[in-house]
Amino acid sequence: MTWTTQDAPWWTRAVVYQVYPRSFADSDGDGIGDLRGILGRLDHLAELGVDVVWLSPIYASPQDDNGYDISDYQAVDPVFGTLEDLDDLVAALHVRGMKLVMDLVVNHTSDEHAWFVESRDPSSPKRDWYWWRPPRDGMVAGAPGAEPTNWGSFFGGSVWELDEASGEYFLHLFSRKQPDLNWENPQVRDAVYAMMRWWLDRGVDGFRMDVINLVSKDTTLPDGVVTGGLLADGSASYVCGPRIHEFLAEMHQAVFAGRPERLLTVGEMPGVTVEQARDFTDPARAEVDMVFQFEHVGLDHGPGGKFDVRPLRLLDLKASFGRWQAGLADVGWNSLYWDNHDQPRIVSRFGDDGAFRRESATMLATVLHLHRGTPYVYQGEELGMTNAHFTRFDQYRDIETLNHVAVARSVGTGTDEDLLAGIAAMGRDNARTPMQWDGSPHAGFTTGTPWIEVNANYPAINAAAERADPGSVFHYYRALIALRHEDPVVALGDFTMLLPDHEHVYAFTRRLGDVTLTVLGNFSGEEQEAALEHHPGELLIGNYPPAPGPALRPWEARVYRRSSD
Repeated sequence: MTWTTQDAPWWTRAVVYQVYPRSFADSDGDGIGDLRGILGRLDHLAELGVDVVWLSPIYASPQDDNGYDISDYQAVDPVFGTLEDLDDLVAALHVRGMKLVMDLVVNHTSDEHAWFVESRDPSSPKRDWYWWRPPRDGMVAGAPGAEPTNWGSFFGGSVWELDEASGEYFLHLFSRKQPDLNWENPQVRDAVYAMMRWWLDRGVDGFRMDVINLVSKDTTLPDGVVTGGLLADGSASYVCGPRIHEFLAEMHQAVFAGRPERLLTVGEMPGVTVEQARDFTDPARAEVDMVFQFEHVGLDHGPGGKFDVRPLRLLDLKASFGRWQAGLADVGWNSLYWDNHDQPRIVSRFGDDGAFRRESATMLATVLHLHRGTPYVYQGEELGMTNAHFTRFDQYRDIETLNHVAVARSVGTGTDEDLLAGIAAMGRDNARTPMQWDGSPHAGFTTGTPWIEVNANYPAINAAAERADPGSVFHYYRALIALRHEDPVVALGDFTMLLPDHEHVYAFTRRLGDVTLTVLGNFSGEEQEAALEHHPGELLIGNYPPAPGPALRPWEARVYRRSSD
């Protein structure tokens, strides 16, 4: 969007920090992070300089999918604390000039939510709040192939679960304990909007909307095309479905219209295209402020999916990021991220978490934060935290990972060695090991036994050590965040890709008025030449001591600033 420094929304110059509460800080020694633990660590976030804290779900939940299966939208799960604790967190963030964004999970609920429990009765008024369907015509419920469609679930197996009592199936795109809400029913939407208003009235500053582009389904629920295995990809019937824009516009009008500009809405949208994202984030349409897209985090997936890992080709990353920068240049807005609770650690994934951990972590941060869009930092990313490097199946806790292993073993695809290699590289638990605060037992995360093992490298990689080291990843992130706050060209400048065919150097410019920033990042462990047509100006920030010449050292990042006056 072509905003000026006078009319640009506040979130164009903001940085968001994601907290995964279960793994952030434990205040009571039960081994699980909680709200009081977060409260006790706010000085770390204040020193980092972030503007917004996005909190992964803390609602009441059976924790089948670590809180993304919600049983009560207006209650805090006792494992995390109380509503009063959350009120205190909101107040403490506001005092520090930060905002709180809650995770909104309304494509599905827990099967223990009161709405779903009531819907199990075929005569209940809430039966139509979920997607209940009989078996296929002429087939007996429970028989092989009797499911209403042939779709496969994101977490493995069918999307349909049989309810023996009623003889019908309910739809769940994710876990069988996460039944999908039927957004075709206006009562469902009204209940969701009322819940959202309740949170905003309580002082929350916006929402990150989990898989929000899946809420509109093709009501005919047609079979998908089977391309391998027994189950089909049904995404054509529910990714950015037929009424999705109508639903989001209605949500905006019912929940956000007339409220102050301080609010932030970001839609997590797997499978979204650039063209669709333009519509979703066009301010004139009043749907969401920005979207999370998944294109760049699928570039290292092989034919077998995310656990079939392939090396990243930098040319693919440039093409993807460049397409999104160009596509949302004049309409809409980008979200910028490497890490989150569903992705492995970027320094282990696209960088070098060994000899060049600091250099590759800071280079990756530079390239990301200097793009046009709102950057998101996932807890521990600012420390250069690495993948867990687990070596045994029993160290993993994530339902997606465990289901993948079970399915792969049942069909005989891959050895245990292959499975361990895949999940060690790409499993979601890589992001969910406890935050590494210091060198004390369990990295200062808890005085008890952590719910998942702490990364063994915590004595060397932790917040206390990095805050004490002026040359650390932490202090480099501080400088990048300050740069976005201070220099309008970082927030609002246009984007031009340079050296598009260079296989190891990522280079681009950002320009606003008479100021041009030139950004260079070496995505390799070897020295690389980065010859530019024009002198880029004065070095503004870099992750090595300044050096003359165009040669970039291993994993080096440089940002130059030039003014034409």
